Amino acid sequence: MSASPNLIEQSFELAASRCADLTPLIYQRLFNERPETRAMFRSQGSELVMGSMLALTIEAILDFAGERRGHFRLIACEVVSHDGYGTPRELFIAFFAVIRDTLRDLLGDEWSAEMAQAWDALLAEIEVFAGIAA
Repeated sequence: MSASPNLIEQSFELAASRCADLTPLIYQRLFNERPETRAMFRSQGSELVMGSMLALTIEAILDFAGERRGHFRLIACEVVSHDGYGTPRELFIAFFAVIRDTLRDLLGDEWSAEMAQAWDALLAEIEVFAGIAA
């Protein structure tokens, strides 16, 4: 398998080669960094919800960072949906940074300065797209 020229995609590919399921790592980090988020998930069946939410988020990130065929629109839809749940927008966008930070820690030495720059640019662009930053 050749590495993707898209650094966001490449970071997910490398992570997938190290970890079959990112869900526990990402949510543990989210709950550690933002303890208030733990109460947002019901205790029974929450693993399925978290896994589904993460899968959709990764799909949207990859589309947003790539060809933008439509999956990226989920981000704007979910901002509105999470507004309805009472989720602060800054907390909504923090989830994307948690994903990035989890990938960075998982990749260790393979996480490059270029990858970090690509992620920083992506997160800034998502904030603007989602109406969170000007």
